[in-house]
Amino acid sequence: MAQYMITYLGGNPPATPEEGKQHFARYMQWLASLGNAVVSPANPLKNTCVMHSDGEVTEGGDSGMSGFTLIEADSMQAAQTLAQGCPFLETGGSLEISELIKMPKPSH
Repeated sequence: MAQYMITYLGGNPPATPEEGKQHFARYMQWLASLGNAVVSPANPLKNTCVMHSDGEVTEGGDSGMSGFTLIEADSMQAAQTLAQGCPFLETGGSLEISELIKMPKPSH
């Protein structure tokens, strides 16, 4: 079975703490509904910076990526089916789904 990364892009922050709690509860329910397909459930990102080819480092990200989830699925279509219930989509955000390629570990 292949692994897929669901990347969270954009989205609007909750307007109130209560809205944030409700969204988080829906998110946790969605993750639970995925069962054994979940490899790494919730990986929010913070303190993002960009390292440029000239060595300059700037604060913030270029992609709008706010986190990711790793899942296992039989196909890209199956991964899309699992992702379509993600409540992140309710925030105005989008999901980028990518199949991970297994690379060999470097030898010492």
